[in-house]
Amino acid sequence: METVKSKKLLMLLEENCRLSNKQLALLLDSTEEEIEAEIKRLQSEKIIVKYPALINWDRVEDNHNVTAMIDVKVTPIREVGFEKVAERISRFPEVKAVYLMSGAGYDISVVLEGKTMHEVANFVTKKLAVLDNVVSTATHFILKRYKHDGTILEDNDDDRRMVVTP
Repeated sequence: METVKSKKLLMLLEENCRLSNKQLALLLDSTEEEIEAEIKRLQSEKIIVKYPALINWDRVEDNHNVTAMIDVKVTPIREVGFEKVAERISRFPEVKAVYLMSGAGYDISVVLEGKTMHEVANFVTKKLAVLDNVVSTATHFILKRYKHDGTILEDNDDDRRMVVTP
């Protein structure tokens, strides 16, 4: 499949991964077989990694998990930079995401989920801060999510007019 169609396929799957191969074929002017083969290729090359659902956990009763974003300052390791530290952090099951950052005053950003703030604090003090090459951490707790992965989670504004300012 040509690169342009592959990119369009990825964008369609990212927007709605529940589209059938038949629907994707119609949207991309392809056959179902071409779509199926391309999806298999993209999965085998780890371009498509997972098909997640986006859940607004704030609306789920009895969900008391806390999410924290942790800024981590790291001393890079000769010849591998930040890779080894980032890989080590990403192996913890409570870690949801790890990003290498630039221009932020810290090197790695970690998204972590725990049952309580105390559990997150224990992770930071007993597992993260004690890692070799970790210089410092700063923990920020998420209080409310408004938008995630380009999707507005709570849309209470019924007025759909475009905002115009003089």
